Amino acid sequence: MGAAELLRLATYNVEWFNALFDDDGKLLADAAPSARHKISRAEQAGALGIVFTAMNADAVMVIEAPDTGSKRNSARALEEFARSFGLRTSRAITGFMSETEQEITLLYDPARLTPRHDPVGDPVGKKGSRDAPRFDGTFRYDLNADAAPDLIRFSKPPLELAVQTAGGRALRMIGVHAKSKAPHGARSPAEVTRLSIQNRRKQLAECIWLRARVDWHLAQGDDLLVMGDFNDGPGLDEFEKLFGHSGVEIVLGVEVPPEARMYDPHAAMALTGRMNLTPTTARFWLNPQKRYFEALLDFIMVSPRLAASHPAWRIWHPWNDPACLNTPELHEALLQASDHFPVTIDLTLDHSPPAAIDPQT
Repeated sequence: MGAAELLRLATYNVEWFNALFDDDGKLLADAAPSARHKISRAEQAGALGIVFTAMNADAVMVIEAPDTGSKRNSARALEEFARSFGLRTSRAITGFMSETEQEITLLYDPARLTPRHDPVGDPVGKKGSRDAPRFDGTFRYDLNADAAPDLIRFSKPPLELAVQTAGGRALRMIGVHAKSKAPHGARSPAEVTRLSIQNRRKQLAECIWLRARVDWHLAQGDDLLVMGDFNDGPGLDEFEKLFGHSGVEIVLGVEVPPEARMYDPHAAMALTGRMNLTPTTARFWLNPQKRYFEALLDFIMVSPRLAASHPAWRIWHPWNDPACLNTPELHEALLQASDHFPVTIDLTLDHSPPAAIDPQT
């Protein structure tokens, strides 16, 4: 048996990354304002270069990656970004196009791993299917228990990758950007409630669809990572009681047998709720209250066999992570780069993977 293989993977939601590139994928690192408040494009681009360099990940699942469309190309833009800052993650791969200007794209080091877009499920188009179809299709699911299935589509289809590491291990990765629950456009308290419930239903349906795909991979014996921004977390809002579980809990599989559960230690901390010790991965300004608030939205969930190898997770939080706090350049870069902070996982991969166990025992 060869030496164990070490792999660092990251998920990072980069706010308004698309606004830093022109249609040819050229990086716009100039004095013009970025889409982030009071931060120039040069400042945001430079901050991102510092953060990506400091993470030194073998692959980064970029959430809200630059747009792909008739003129723009997400992978081309991210590869230009990597060239500009001399990153070893020099290649990028994306999947089904988003209906928004935000893609899910993996930026990776080709010397460390080889990913392939490999969507699972039947291509059903708009007519839909109840059997967890391919993520660019339509999922028929009865959200209201009224015997009339709702038609669910991802505005940002998850990115499904089959990955081969340099050491020969096969992994499956799913990049996720779930539906936001924010009641955008609401003009009255009643409309806020209506839109919040409607968006919560959509977000839960997306997570039920994701969980069905997780079940499929676990049944195949795959080593799986589900990573990205779920716009949700245990105990995040009052509507959770109305629906029973958060979307994150659904994807984790909190009510299934241990051998079928996904695991993320930050989600586990939030679920226990001990002394309100909940990590956070995002920081937002609330204008009515004139203050920031923080939330746990970004996760890297792993299947039981990977969890049994005792990975190390880290949230690159500018105040809560000592190394980030005590490195002034990195601390400031994390605040300028995005309203989310990266999450990394360090995996130790043996060529003969260990038997699956319950990581919570």
